[in-house]
Amino acid sequence: MTATDLENGNNPGRQPSAGEAREFGAGEFGARLRRTRERMAERGLEALLVTNAANMHYLTGYDGWSFYVKQGVVVPADEHMQPFWFGRAMDRSGALLTTWLDPDNVYGYADEYLEMLGGDPMAFLSEHLAERGLSRCRLGVEMDNYWFSARDYLRLGRDMPDAEIVDATNLVNWVRSVKSAQEIQYMREAGRIIEGVMDTAIESIRPGDHERYAAARVLEAQIEGTEHFGGDFPAIMPLMPASRRAAAAHLTFASDRRYQSGDVVLLELAGCRHHYHAPMSRTVYLDTRERVPKRLMHIADTVLEALQSTLDYIGPGRTAADISQYWQECLAGSDVHKPSRLGYAYGMNYVPDWGEHTVSLHPSDQTELEPGMTLHVMPGIWEEALGFECSEPILVTEQGCERFADFPQKLFTL
Repeated sequence: MTATDLENGNNPGRQPSAGEAREFGAGEFGARLRRTRERMAERGLEALLVTNAANMHYLTGYDGWSFYVKQGVVVPADEHMQPFWFGRAMDRSGALLTTWLDPDNVYGYADEYLEMLGGDPMAFLSEHLAERGLSRCRLGVEMDNYWFSARDYLRLGRDMPDAEIVDATNLVNWVRSVKSAQEIQYMREAGRIIEGVMDTAIESIRPGDHERYAAARVLEAQIEGTEHFGGDFPAIMPLMPASRRAAAAHLTFASDRRYQSGDVVLLELAGCRHHYHAPMSRTVYLDTRERVPKRLMHIADTVLEALQSTLDYIGPGRTAADISQYWQECLAGSDVHKPSRLGYAYGMNYVPDWGEHTVSLHPSDQTELEPGMTLHVMPGIWEEALGFECSEPILVTEQGCERFADFPQKLFTL
C-alpha cells in the first residue's frame, strides 16, 4: 500500500473490525505519510526511525501503554514501501488492532530482546532494516526524545556500520504542527471537556477539604468527558499547587494537606479527546472574608489585560517572536515580569507532555504562524510568595485566533 493508496482511501491490506476505534480515515494517514516523506527528502533521508509515542500514533494510529519498552515505526523514503512497526511481541496484537499497517509490517520481538533481560531491541530492528535493504541507508533518528537513548544510538551504529545515522529530531513534530479539520474538531471537543473539568476543580476546592479530594474529582471529570462524548487521560497529571507551593511552576497537589483560608491555588489542567488536548490555567483565592492580597490582585489585573490584548494580536503571518515581543510591550511600565516564554505549540500527545516541541512564543523563535496551528498561550507568573496563571488554548485562523474553550478569564475568589 502506498501513500497515494492511503490518500485515496484505498487499503488493500487488513480492514479494521467493527469494534475497533478508528478516529481517522485512510486518506488522513496517507496525507501525513506524504508530508513526512517530503521532509525526509529535504534532508536526504532514505529511512526514518520514529520512537516518539505521539509521532508513532500520528503516522500509524498505534495506541498502547507500551512505551516503557523499546518500540518504533520505520518510514522508508520509497513510497512503494509501507512503514513497519516493531515492538514487544505481546504488544503486536495491539498494533494490529490500532494501526492501518498490513500484518506483514507489524513485528514483535521476544522477551529475550528486552534490555532489562540483557537483550538488545536495536539488534532486532537492525535485522529487519537489513532484510529491507536499508542496512546502508541514511537513517534519521529522533535523538532528543524521551524514548530513544544514547545506548540505542550507539547500538544502531554498532549493528549498522555501513549506515549513516543522523539527527531527525522533531521532523514529524513539525509535520503535526498544522492540524487537519478532524484534528481541530477533536480539540474543540477537548475544549468542551476542559470547561467542565475547570468548573469541577473550582467547585471542589474548599477550606478544610483535602487537596486530594479536588484532584480526584478533576481526574474523574477528565475521563468522563461530556454528556455527548468521553474524555481521555491527559499527558500531564493535574497541576494544582496551593499555598506556598503556588509560587512554583509544575507542582501537583499535596495528598495529605487540607486547603486553608488564604490559599492561592493554581490550576493547570486539560481536557483530552482521542489524545488531543485543550490545556487551560486559572487561579483561585480561598477567602471571601478578607480582601484579596493587593499584589495578587495587581498581577491578575495586569496579566488579564495583557493576555486579552495579545490574543487580539495573534494571527497568521506574525512570527512567534512577534507575539512574544507584543506581550512584553503590554507589560512594559508595570512591575509584573515574565522572563520565560509566553507559550508553545501543543496538540495530540502522550505522557509526559502535551507540548509539541516546535513553535515557542519566545524572542528567538522566528516561526511564522499559519492557520491550523494550535498554541497554549500561558502567561504564568511565579514570584517568591505567590503565583498567578490564566492561559488559553487557541487555534490560529485566517482572521486571527479562536479560543478552544469558553471560560471566564478572571481571578476566582471563593
